[in-house]
Amino acid sequence: MKPAASDQHYGASSADDPYLPESGNGGYRVTRYDLELSYRVSSNRLSGTVEISAVATQQLSRFSVDAHELRVSKVVVNGRRAAKTTQRGSKLHIWPDRPIRVGGALSVEIRYTANPAPRSGPWGEVGWEELTDGVIVAGQPNGAPTWYPCNDHPSEKASYRFTITADSPYTVVANGVLTERRTHSSQTTWVYEQAQPMASYLATVQIGQYERLALATETVPVTLVLPPRLGAAARADFGDQPRMIETFARLFGPYPHPGYTVVVTDDDLEIPLEAQGISIFGANHVDGHAGSERLIAHELAHQWFGNSVSIRSWQHIWLNEGFACYAEWLWSEFSGGASADKLARRTWERLDDLPQDLTIAAPGARSMFDDRLYKRGALTLHAVRLSLGDDAFFDMLQQWTAEHRDATVTTDEFIRHVARFRDQSLAGLFNAWLFDRDLPSLPKS
Repeated sequence: MKPAASDQHYGASSADDPYLPESGNGGYRVTRYDLELSYRVSSNRLSGTVEISAVATQQLSRFSVDAHELRVSKVVVNGRRAAKTTQRGSKLHIWPDRPIRVGGALSVEIRYTANPAPRSGPWGEVGWEELTDGVIVAGQPNGAPTWYPCNDHPSEKASYRFTITADSPYTVVANGVLTERRTHSSQTTWVYEQAQPMASYLATVQIGQYERLALATETVPVTLVLPPRLGAAARADFGDQPRMIETFARLFGPYPHPGYTVVVTDDDLEIPLEAQGISIFGANHVDGHAGSERLIAHELAHQWFGNSVSIRSWQHIWLNEGFACYAEWLWSEFSGGASADKLARRTWERLDDLPQDLTIAAPGARSMFDDRLYKRGALTLHAVRLSLGDDAFFDMLQQWTAEHRDATVTTDEFIRHVARFRDQSLAGLFNAWLFDRDLPSLPKS
């Protein structure tokens, strides 16, 4: 539908992503979020101010941000109180005091309060969630607006600064480098600087009565944050984390972030979660016998595939999950376990017994986290490896992560990238694995 003449300068209140049609916004691109948050665990009371720095991509007399059940009290645009604001559903619509020109700087300060809670969708509940004693944030795919106003789409990568105040018994973890911690009376303020561009769903806050442990590493600082009662078992389970990072750095290219933090909650979690520079596990993933080693490898691999190299839209989710799943098999192979080829062929046998009704390159919103997508995505990569040979395959992966570091990618871009490493066309391979529903045979070892 063509907008009315009076709406020509309204930024779209959607990123036009059919997988999440109500998420994201048009008319501007965010470059930075500066969040100042104060949180009371006992009452689940969040007070926040976010300053959004952006650039207008069209003339704007109105624009929108995502803000799910946040109570907005004040909006300032470029130093002037907004002329008008309205909240409808999960959107905050803002009319600036004067129109913003194309290419103009856009600074938006939003003050708000909330008793944040996760939002429900086809993938369960996502967002800010209370633990028994603390907080977990699981943002994927549309949970970010449950705790801060944002332009919530994976293509919108920005730098962040988090200033978070909570009661002093609690440790607060957020993305980036901890640059300051100061205690005043009964509260402590934690300041984290996330310099590398980050998608909104990867922003996180984790709060609990945790201790921080440093794991030995020569190149990448690794921190384990966990309840004291789990210390010994967690050290055993995550003790290989530095060696895992070094192995993946040899295979995928240098680790892309300043450090890596693993948070273990005092509660059980259904599945582990990844955020940029952080992975989150539940107490049930700790047994002292490396029972979750496969999952540990999977979440770590997302630091390259998903967090540094990010998808441009949710349709391309296999580029996150297929790569992370294949990393599980590579860790097994390069750490002395079963080879990736052996694990791939076992997986192929299991998939062959399941319905063949999923297109990996376009799974649809309800199926984008289907386990078959994860496994078939990994099998696609193994088929590419067998076709290229190991030297060309790992060279291809390293150049992929180097050329697209801190950027966003699509399936077509990956196909064109792989073509540079093989004289003969792999179009038939990609068509069979990514665009056809029937499960193709794996190439011979």
